[in-house]
Amino acid sequence: MAGVWILAESREQTLELLSAGKSLAEQLGAKVAAFATSSQLAQEYISHGCDEVLLLPPLAADQPLESYVPVIVEEALLAGPDIILAGASQRGREIAARIAASLNTGLCSGCTGLHLDQDKKQLVMERMLFGGAAVQTVVCPNRPQMATIPPRTFEQAPLVEGYKGEVRQLPAAPPSRVTVVERTPKTSEAVDITEAKIVVCVGRGVEKKEDIALAKELAGVLGGEVGCSRPVAEDLRWLPEELYLGISGKKVKPDLYIGVGVAGQIQHVSGIRDSKVIVGINRDENAPIFEAADYGIVGDLYDVVPKLVKELKAALKI
Repeated sequence: MAGVWILAESREQTLELLSAGKSLAEQLGAKVAAFATSSQLAQEYISHGCDEVLLLPPLAADQPLESYVPVIVEEALLAGPDIILAGASQRGREIAARIAASLNTGLCSGCTGLHLDQDKKQLVMERMLFGGAAVQTVVCPNRPQMATIPPRTFEQAPLVEGYKGEVRQLPAAPPSRVTVVERTPKTSEAVDITEAKIVVCVGRGVEKKEDIALAKELAGVLGGEVGCSRPVAEDLRWLPEELYLGISGKKVKPDLYIGVGVAGQIQHVSGIRDSKVIVGINRDENAPIFEAADYGIVGDLYDVVPKLVKELKAALKI
């Protein structure tokens, strides 16, 4: 089936990409299809306006998600989709790159804007460069045209009452030469940072992992959650990746955001700009975070945060 395909790890991002995919498909006069790993998800995607769901078969316990790549590639060679939109999670980027290589087509990563050209023949993709100082426009002459999209770039597709779609079962995936030998559960408590009303964000101004306790204490007093900038999660691995905020991470809209030692580069600010109130704490008075902040405190976080906690406890009588 030509048209627009949606591929994402999570239900939430599938619905976000479905919103963008439906808009593009309508302009192309085509249909939109999404991949699902269960019949329940398949029916949910249809109820949100998906025309066809390609149901992926269950994988053996020792098989990674990348085992689906040959199945997806084979289906793409038969159906010839015009566009494939993939979620830009860590694994999503890997799977999308493998699919693009197998189909001998291009892939625009970290895409934040999509539209069709005037002739509705080419997908025009946009992504930020140079820390957000420039926007690059990408056009792929090959088919399918592929892009990976960061979470929360688009609103989720709304429910469409009584919408009719089809579910088609795909063949079993061939055994992968890579096997999963062990799965280790996450030790941290599962927190959906996007639902938090108050977010205290840790940046590279924090000198060592143990000092994150300062931010946790501040968040605890305020009844909020702790997030972080990308380097803290991806480079240092002090906090889980699902807690980092930014253009390629989570986008939050809390009532109050407090950046503790956060520089405030555009990639990070893109994920917090919708906060009702932004507070920045940084010893560098020229830190970019102050340009985005409603309130700024110039000072050493190791001095400011304990004083702030003390004052809040007194005011709240904790």
